[in-house]
Amino acid sequence: MKTARLLCWAALTCAAATLTLAAGKRAPLFDGKTLNGWTVLTCEAVVDNGDILLKEGNGLVQTARKYGDFILELEWKALKTEKWDSGIYFRYDEIPQGRPWPRRYQVNMRQGDEGNLGGFKDARSEGLTKPGEWNKFKLTVRGTKVELEINGKPAWKTDGLEGPKESHISLQAEVPGGGQFRFRNIFITELK
Repeated sequence: MKTARLLCWAALTCAAATLTLAAGKRAPLFDGKTLNGWTVLTCEAVVDNGDILLKEGNGLVQTARKYGDFILELEWKALKTEKWDSGIYFRYDEIPQGRPWPRRYQVNMRQGDEGNLGGFKDARSEGLTKPGEWNKFKLTVRGTKVELEINGKPAWKTDGLEGPKESHISLQAEVPGGGQFRFRNIFITELK
């Protein structure tokens, strides 16, 4: 009887550990072939050569589902030679009527502001991106804290996020002013 209880306890412990590991598993958000799992809002985005290409308009390419705490990894490339502009939005409530983008939070991809988080003076980076090349962002959001790595180097860490505990994650299309962008190798790890 004691052995049976011990085996049962061991099995439950292993099952719980497996569930915990599964929750933290890195998973693709983009399959390189379709926009399945994404919603395109007020812009034109297509899959081109295995990348998401923000082709036209002002709007968002938004995940179909919402995420809480996460690690988002992606590569991006601006196609304009100057004055490029895009971004990643997260932890937002809604997109206000009459606007193409949420009010917060945005990790910027505008020339000169690459990697900066709007509204946070200590969430700024400089000189970590490579113009005209593929750049990699690794964004970690946990509770009120957020941090960013750019091309494998720590950019910043900050605290003070407000708003919803879960939201969509979006790629900003600002093509008329900021030009076309490409995104690839998009992965998410949900944190518990």
